[in-house]
Amino acid sequence: MDLKQLQDRLEKISVGYGEHLGFERDPDWFLLKLQEEVGELTQAYLQHTGRARTKGSTADQIRDTFHREFADVLCQLLLFAKQHDVDLPAEIDRKWLVYEA
Repeated sequence: MDLKQLQDRLEKISVGYGEHLGFERDPDWFLLKLQEEVGELTQAYLQHTGRARTKGSTADQIRDTFHREFADVLCQLLLFAKQHDVDLPAEIDRKWLVYEA
């Protein structure tokens, strides 16, 4: 999957989300939304590992929610990077892949 194409697709969805709910996706929103999604992933992780209330969910539902929260965090991070014109593949090369043996 090409990250740039994915970011463009996510941007269209995110614009529609903001329009539907009637708010501006300003620079602060992208970071705050990312933080919110990381919090939801944390909550799902705590439930998945038995350290939070299940709120009536089954083990399968908890696992599924935990897995879906990864997508929310990744997609919001991609949107945040796009908002700030960050070339993620280039930065991954510079920051991580430089250490490949």
